[in-house]
Amino acid sequence: MSNAPQPVQAHTFHAVGEGDSPLALREGGALGAVQLSYQSWGELNAGKSNAILIFHALSGSQNVTGFNPALPEAGDLWNGEVQEGWWDGMVGPGKAIDTDHYFVVCFNLLGGCYGSTGPASPDPQTGTPYGSSFPHVSISDQATVAGLLLDHLGIDCLHAVAGPSVGGLAALTFATNFPERVRTILSLASGIRTTVLNRLILFEQILAIENDPHFHGGNYYDQEHPDLGLTLARMISHKTFVHLDAIERRARRDVIHQSDSLSWYQVRDQFQSYMLYQGKKFVQRFDANTYLRIIDMWSRYDAAREGDAGSYRELLTRCKEAGHRFLVFSIDSDFCFYPEEQSELVLELEKAGLDPVHITVHSDRGHDSFLLEPALYTPHIHYALRD
Repeated sequence: MSNAPQPVQAHTFHAVGEGDSPLALREGGALGAVQLSYQSWGELNAGKSNAILIFHALSGSQNVTGFNPALPEAGDLWNGEVQEGWWDGMVGPGKAIDTDHYFVVCFNLLGGCYGSTGPASPDPQTGTPYGSSFPHVSISDQATVAGLLLDHLGIDCLHAVAGPSVGGLAALTFATNFPERVRTILSLASGIRTTVLNRLILFEQILAIENDPHFHGGNYYDQEHPDLGLTLARMISHKTFVHLDAIERRARRDVIHQSDSLSWYQVRDQFQSYMLYQGKKFVQRFDANTYLRIIDMWSRYDAAREGDAGSYRELLTRCKEAGHRFLVFSIDSDFCFYPEEQSELVLELEKAGLDPVHITVHSDRGHDSFLLEPALYTPHIHYALRD
């Protein structure tokens, strides 16, 4: 056992390639070539029974922990902010998800911009980026390609699947669509369906990007990108991720960021400056088309529909029959996935005959608590992962 960082193992997997059948997508359309960029830590045991799959959140990446200085397939978007593992406090030797004991794997979501096939990838039919022609993807599509990745790795059944935020939606759908392939589900600050409030907030972000004059319907890769629209979208979302008290603490007292898009109004306080900084920083590491694809699949999410079930009870009975164990985390200051959403998930699990463990984390960090406060989660995750 060692607390020293383990080297990042970065890989590329061609889930669908030349000579294979196209990957049919839930919302229609298909992709004839699919590449998944993934990273792994730790070692598979002889029985391949110690694997944990992590689904990343909206703007996350496959780089869960450690330092990955270069990812050529991600291009300039793989900058300093992405090179550091986004869940470094939770995953690694001796941590909550202990890579001395478990083989941990995470892939960049389908439609992503960090090496997996997405709108910026070349369409094999044209040789130019997909752009507007890249199809809609769904959470169940993410579960499907996760299954293909596990097949590639020779893993029949996961010890656990984990996901925070949007990643929690994918973790739940993987468990219900492939109940025989996982034993324990860790859901952090997530839910069972997207609320009306979130759909409206996500729609505001879609409009921000779509109405940028440089968006061109998504066909912008050979010209100026819709940076203003993506900046605004990130500003809209950021205030749901970070508690307002935390924003007040973080914001500098001096105004240092102005907007080139403003002609009459001037940024006047440190809070506007802080939000503008967050938006401008984000466009340096993310693609607007990828952002649209992921918030689109989030906006439409309903676990029963993604699992082709008539009700939540019908859907979650699959988990009961497979003997799944659930650990569900709420954050009491969460303005993105409100605690009521996890309560609904837990209630539906109980109606299906399961006995989930539901932990409410008391924090003033808001939705981002799962990134910033690993000590609040670690003991419960350690316990849930015990054989």
